[in-house]
Amino acid sequence: MVSIAEFSKEPKYTIKVVSERSGVRSVTLRAWERRYDFLDPDRLDNNYRLYSERDIEVVRWITNRLDDGLSISNAVREYKDLRKNGIWPDALPSVLPPEAKKEPTHPPDYYSEKLFTALTTRNESGAKEIIDSIQSMFDLRVIFFEIFTPCLYEIGEAWYRGEIRIATEHYASNFIKGILLNLLQAFPIYSEAPTLLVGCGPEEFHELASLMLSVLLRREGYSVEFLGQDLPVEDLVFYAEDANADMVVLSISSELSARPLHKMQAMLDKLPKQPKLGFGGRYFNENKSARKKIEGIFLGNNLDQAIQNVHDLLD
Repeated sequence: MVSIAEFSKEPKYTIKVVSERSGVRSVTLRAWERRYDFLDPDRLDNNYRLYSERDIEVVRWITNRLDDGLSISNAVREYKDLRKNGIWPDALPSVLPPEAKKEPTHPPDYYSEKLFTALTTRNESGAKEIIDSIQSMFDLRVIFFEIFTPCLYEIGEAWYRGEIRIATEHYASNFIKGILLNLLQAFPIYSEAPTLLVGCGPEEFHELASLMLSVLLRREGYSVEFLGQDLPVEDLVFYAEDANADMVVLSISSELSARPLHKMQAMLDKLPKQPKLGFGGRYFNENKSARKKIEGIFLGNNLDQAIQNVHDLLD
């Protein structure tokens, strides 16, 4: 058997790589670091963690002990006892890397244009074929940011120019919404993970960006409830207490929708758990001064920034 000590200590892997190779969700890895202190990743200037081959093998050893029936606290205690005695555990046999996605036959914009044509001509079977194809080739971030988002933008522009009916725009949006909801429900909910409520502010009806964020956050391992459009602030605060939420995330695209948020964090602070308020969307991207009027956390100009900020705030 090979000792874990023989693996490199060079920090070079992101937490996503560790998660893929160990089978442990990123949010769980962060929780283990915080609670049990058995990993010591390097931190870059931007606070990103970098892990070594040895770190990955330690995580795999811990998860193997969990499979043997130990609790996480007992598995970590066993590992630390071995290390106190100068002993490194044996590494587990190597595993095959996860099956790679198919090599794309075309760039993402090609599929975005094909999806635009299928949806604007109400060719649902053709649209489903495109969805099946891109899911076998691209990561969700590419699908969301480089295929769905440009497609929906062009559909909105086509409606604005009078080239398609409003009903066609609604049909296309609801088709994409159905795909996103299916993806959201396909990921498991972990009861011990931080709970996030994600949706749209009052009088806000553009919900697809917040739905994409919900899918990506649930894939990261968070317990996410997607609440949809037009959420009244007072009712949402009561719901946050019922759900024992750690954070409420709202998408805003207009001043009308932003105005009721001014006192929301103060209302959340009166709850026993004091959940954080996170916000973003087109209105705050275009009006930097408006961010300062909201007592909460601006999550960034795009979904990638929002996800990283959620990690930083909750981990």
